[in-house]
Amino acid sequence: MTHVVDHDDEAVATGLLSARAETAALDGNLDAASLLADQAILEGDRHGAEVAAAVLAQRGMLADSVALYRWAESVDGSRSGFAVAALLGVGDLPQAQAQLAAFDDAERTPTSLSTVESLVAHALSESVTGSAVAALSQLVQAAAVLEPHAGKVLLPDTPAALACLVALHLGQLDMAESAVGDDSVRHSLLRAWISLQRGDLAAADGPAQCARPRDELFAAAIEIGVARRRSDLAGLLDAWPRARDAIIAHPVDLFVLQPLGEIAVAAARLREDEWLAPKLAEAEDLLVRLGRPALWSVPLHWFGLQAAVASESPTVAGRHAAALASMSRSSRYAGALAGCARAWLRVLAGDVQVEQVVSAARELRAVGLGWDGARLAGQAAIRTADRNEMTTLLTCARALHGAPHSVEDSPAPQLSPREMEVAELLVGGMTYKQIGERLFISAKTVEHHVARMRQRLGSTSRRELLARLRSLIA
Repeated sequence: MTHVVDHDDEAVATGLLSARAETAALDGNLDAASLLADQAILEGDRHGAEVAAAVLAQRGMLADSVALYRWAESVDGSRSGFAVAALLGVGDLPQAQAQLAAFDDAERTPTSLSTVESLVAHALSESVTGSAVAALSQLVQAAAVLEPHAGKVLLPDTPAALACLVALHLGQLDMAESAVGDDSVRHSLLRAWISLQRGDLAAADGPAQCARPRDELFAAAIEIGVARRRSDLAGLLDAWPRARDAIIAHPVDLFVLQPLGEIAVAAARLREDEWLAPKLAEAEDLLVRLGRPALWSVPLHWFGLQAAVASESPTVAGRHAAALASMSRSSRYAGALAGCARAWLRVLAGDVQVEQVVSAARELRAVGLGWDGARLAGQAAIRTADRNEMTTLLTCARALHGAPHSVEDSPAPQLSPREMEVAELLVGGMTYKQIGERLFISAKTVEHHVARMRQRLGSTSRRELLARLRSLIA
């Protein structure tokens, strides 16, 4: 009898370890959670392994998370639906399908949490092999079922965050935003990411440092993405070390392809491509192993196109444009990106077709990417020698730029028509010499216009001047 009691005591003690590990993880202390979960695993506790698997997933280490789910299953023969998500995340489609079949066949207690697990597993499988809309629906349902347990159950990722990611990859920014309403770091970062995609840079604000590598990757991508959209070279240089370190610290997986792509564009702009090349190769290989699902592939090719534009690489741009064209029927979002890619190829070749550019830019605005549409129109304006075409394209770019928050409450100083022309081209990235050639004035005259604008706007630096000019132009 004493021997049995001892074993019962040991089981209770082990159970307490895994419970403490889960509490630590829910409190955000992943280091303590890992230590406690490891002790529980050494005692043969299945729940300890599940806690450790969730913690590793939150750290972005999905392959190691899979190994722990496998070990947990070996304890009592049960099957995990969350292992399906991790397997898809690392690109192992055959094992994910086998895991999902075994999960469906296994007996389990029908609770709300088991319903969430099933919905998440089937949704992510559907996102890769079936309908993205069906996947989004299932994830939204899972988030609703989980709502009474919010903050009380440890998961590798929330169904709400996964729903947000699927909606983002579909170009449904409003749906993505509505999915993540609470104030957790993960959800707050996703809302900031949505603001970045819209071009609402004032709302695209992330923390200076994040404890979880997955969160840090998104935060770093947001910071460098804001600098890129502001044409702020100094800001890009300042943000680059953080972005580089975040990329190095986080393995490539299916759920971080967008921040990876954003940082790749910035790296191309800074001629730091070598830091991203192996990660991008891993990402493309992952998508190949999953059968190139359009939902997850389209945004990565879009960012690839933007990186090729930044580095003036028409051959690479052509490859990404062809990939986007092959997936253009998968969603309106994919079609808009494919149309824009075709326009960019002509712009890079110096063959600016105004109607094509304006149509593509407006379609981007229709799917929430007004900033990207404005950039296409602005860059096309820079590359055309026809004055009327330039005016049409700059007007389009101004219309597509959402009105940003005012720098200050007082009325903005007015610029003359000529100064506005100079400002538009300066913000578009042209040099004084290029602006002079477009407007048929000397570079020295352009310099005088810029000096007067700086004085009138009270700008003490080029960076501040460009920020004020963007506000006035919009």
